[in-house]
Amino acid sequence: MRYAYAATTALLLTGSAFALVNGSPVTAQTALPVSAQANLAPAGAPASFADLVAQLQPAVVNISTKQKVQVATSFNPFTGERRPVTQEQASGGSGFLISADGYIVTNNHVVAGGPAGDAVDKVTVTLFDGKEYTADIVGRDPQSDIALLKIKASNLPFVAMGDSKKSRVGDWVIAIGNPLGLSSTVTAGIISALQRNIGAGGAYDRFIQTDTAINPGNSGGPLFNLKGEVVGINNRLISPIGANIGVGFAIPAEEATPVIESLKKGVRPERGYLGISITPVGEDLADALGLEKNRGEFVARVVAGEGGEKAGLKEGDIVLKVDGREVSPEATLSYIVANIKPGTRIPLDILREGKPMRLNAMVGTRPPEEKLAQSNFNPEENKDFDKDTDGPDAKVIRDSIGLSVIPLDAEIARQLGMGSDTKGVVIDIAGQGNGAQAGLRRGDVIVSATYQPVTSPAALAAAIRTAKTAGRSAILLGVKRRGGTTQYATVRIEE
Repeated sequence: MRYAYAATTALLLTGSAFALVNGSPVTAQTALPVSAQANLAPAGAPASFADLVAQLQPAVVNISTKQKVQVATSFNPFTGERRPVTQEQASGGSGFLISADGYIVTNNHVVAGGPAGDAVDKVTVTLFDGKEYTADIVGRDPQSDIALLKIKASNLPFVAMGDSKKSRVGDWVIAIGNPLGLSSTVTAGIISALQRNIGAGGAYDRFIQTDTAINPGNSGGPLFNLKGEVVGINNRLISPIGANIGVGFAIPAEEATPVIESLKKGVRPERGYLGISITPVGEDLADALGLEKNRGEFVARVVAGEGGEKAGLKEGDIVLKVDGREVSPEATLSYIVANIKPGTRIPLDILREGKPMRLNAMVGTRPPEEKLAQSNFNPEENKDFDKDTDGPDAKVIRDSIGLSVIPLDAEIARQLGMGSDTKGVVIDIAGQGNGAQAGLRRGDVIVSATYQPVTSPAALAAAIRTAKTAGRSAILLGVKRRGGTTQYATVRIEE
């Protein structure tokens, strides 16, 4: 975990593992002198972790990052332009080598910077022997919080991924990492729980819970069993003080391994998706509908064109079972569906207005998180430009008329009160430039430019370029707002 955190729930972790062997049980009723009790340790219990640690430490690395982030916005009253004010920030965490040629696993949040979660500008890896390397980010998966790095080196020490399903609650575990910047720190504890649901949602809301001491900076480091296998990737802790109180969490190794393999191949991990938003059936909702508490989940929204809608799901339905599995707080709908292979047809047992029904749905592929975030479009949200790394079309639109636009899909159109057949681009950031001065705002849909249809950001950029080439200083935009009729705005074009 990056060591700049002091929140109630912090993303970081480190663990420690060792297995106890059978020995004579000692009960609470056994009253023996302290000296005698000291001899009652179970036979085979580790007297020290030193030998194991000596083998594992060389494969654990320190990760430090640098990133320019926006800390403020400057406004020029003469030009009406806003410019981001940036500052370089440093942070870091832990990681571990999984191959002799330099592949390193860590958490995505260790190498993500800024509010948009973009990759940091520079990643430096320091090995146990003090050698430093600049690392390339091979791939990142924000949903699982896994990232894969690569350094240019050979004959490196590395560790093997294990399987936490073979572990038991009470097994010893060892964490090695860099808490608070203290490199190669070793802590030990036990597995407190397996497959712990902590309410994070999605496909990866199942963690190893451990009492191993972890603190900011441990994120991305390995949690080892006594065989020296990585059974978890230290990820987060729960603490009212932002530091270890004995409740830490690691991503199970067997869930991380497929993600790592996908990132290594340069492909995005595929996850199941029905295109619905759900809420738990809590006590009040259960009472209102006469249902059993914490059984099933309530469908709050159905995305047009996705598997849920095609199967016939409607807002207000209660999903009780997915593919025969009971939906509950321990086995949430999102967790079950996300772990089903896209293209699989599954039964859904639901309640609709109190009546049981069975639907059959085809599981789709979950879109990238940034697309999902776009689909949850809130026109009242205030947004500002935060980077200058847009593509050429986006740069033309922003520099010329001071707007940022995104494609309009059926779901965003529905949220804006428009028909699913509406074509155009929606204003994502209105800024303070010429577009805003012409009265345009976030959530407006641009449907035409100089009477020509606009169906994509590229089409709008092309219309602006055409106007500039013709020597025009303004462009006429057709705009729809909240499903109303098309109105027209004349927007000046910056040179």
